[in-house]
Amino acid sequence: MTLDTEDLINSIMQSLGRIRFIRPEDIPGIELYMDQLTGFIDSRLKNTARYQDKEERILTKTMINNYAKNDLLPPPEKKKYNREHILLLIFIYYFKNILSINDIQRLLGPLTERYYGKKGKLDIAAIYEEALGMSEKQLDGLKDDVMRKYEKSREGFSDLPDGDEKEFLQTFSFLCMLILDVYVKKLLIEKIIDGMGDKK
Repeated sequence: MTLDTEDLINSIMQSLGRIRFIRPEDIPGIELYMDQLTGFIDSRLKNTARYQDKEERILTKTMINNYAKNDLLPPPEKKKYNREHILLLIFIYYFKNILSINDIQRLLGPLTERYYGKKGKLDIAAIYEEALGMSEKQLDGLKDDVMRKYEKSREGFSDLPDGDEKEFLQTFSFLCMLILDVYVKKLLIEKIIDGMGDKK
């Protein structure tokens, strides 16, 4: 393992270790106007952005307006967004990198219809908290899986002499394993969503 490769895998592991989800209790207890909303989301999710040093917004006003227009998000009340809006926007933020807008609608539509604005044991915050807890418990297993794939990739192209070519091909193999994993999981997600049909 070269120093560069060692640095890369350490950086990946550190990034996975820094994943912090927004907790419902971290969300302001007051309704927010659009500028306040985008500022809050940016400040809390900036560490998940690929290029953290750029001035790109995590969520823009246009994106949020489009989500409301496409029924991904209930419309604001008097131009203000509540905690449930913010929780739904967080779901959308994570889902949109994997799923189509139609698939996100199929997932969030029934959730919003059943639980948005409802007071009781099961509301959007309780569902978010449960899903968040399950996801956080998976992080250690995810780190182990990434390390296994990385170590397996280091076994490839063993007949090549150490150097740039071997390093490139081993890194390429590592990426292929990660990409195939994402591809298979995406297919699985799409199959499950398709199987949900119009069930409510």
